[in-house]
Amino acid sequence: MTQKQQKLVRLTACAALLCGAVPAAGAMHIMEGFLPPSMCILWGVIALPFLLAGYFSLKKTVARDRRAVTLVAMAGAFIFVISSLKIPSVTTGSCSHMTGTGLGAILFGPAAVSILGVIVLLFQAILLAHGGLTTLGANTFSMAVAGPFVSFGIYRLCLRLKVNQKVSVFLAAALGDLLTYCVTSVQIAVAYPSATGGVSGSVLEFLGVFAPTQLPLAVLEGVLTVIIMMALEAYAQPELRAVGFEEAGA
Repeated sequence: MTQKQQKLVRLTACAALLCGAVPAAGAMHIMEGFLPPSMCILWGVIALPFLLAGYFSLKKTVARDRRAVTLVAMAGAFIFVISSLKIPSVTTGSCSHMTGTGLGAILFGPAAVSILGVIVLLFQAILLAHGGLTTLGANTFSMAVAGPFVSFGIYRLCLRLKVNQKVSVFLAAALGDLLTYCVTSVQIAVAYPSATGGVSGSVLEFLGVFAPTQLPLAVLEGVLTVIIMMALEAYAQPELRAVGFEEAGA
């Protein structure tokens, strides 16, 4: 990024930190109208610096080699399809589904996935009534920011430890998926704390509700991501080199 772009990202990040530090601000896909207006604004502001950084990152990736566009489009389509297959949760206002963001985080880094994620979430909210426009910021942060950063961190850790390639991809995708739902549970709990246990008690309640459906879905997403990566390594080596993909254990 240029110095001007870096300053812009830092400025929005500072704004996000200020908003996140407001004591009175009580806060996968969270449905339209489920969160209070203050929580919708808060999560939208917090997600903004990541979206700016993602825009610059994605722009740099595509400008470096136009062949990267093919993988970017594929990763976006993968996120859209896999996150549209939802299973209703016992809790009101949300659902369980795979995220598909781990693949993009491994290929392009976590920042770029924020742009792919927000586009997918916007289309799903408008075309499929999956999620919502008012909760777009909260859903973006959980699915397109927090999850991809964990996936990327796990994959980079596996690079250092020289873990088997397939195991690395599986862990990155599965743990990124699970972290998304941990963040979603926190978002809902902050908005609707338990009468007895407060926010922490509410978080545990929501995690308990999500776990029965989300744990097997995370495993399934890890397996599917491994299969996609195997196909890319077999048929899209030039495109992988174009985005600077580095294999675990290489």
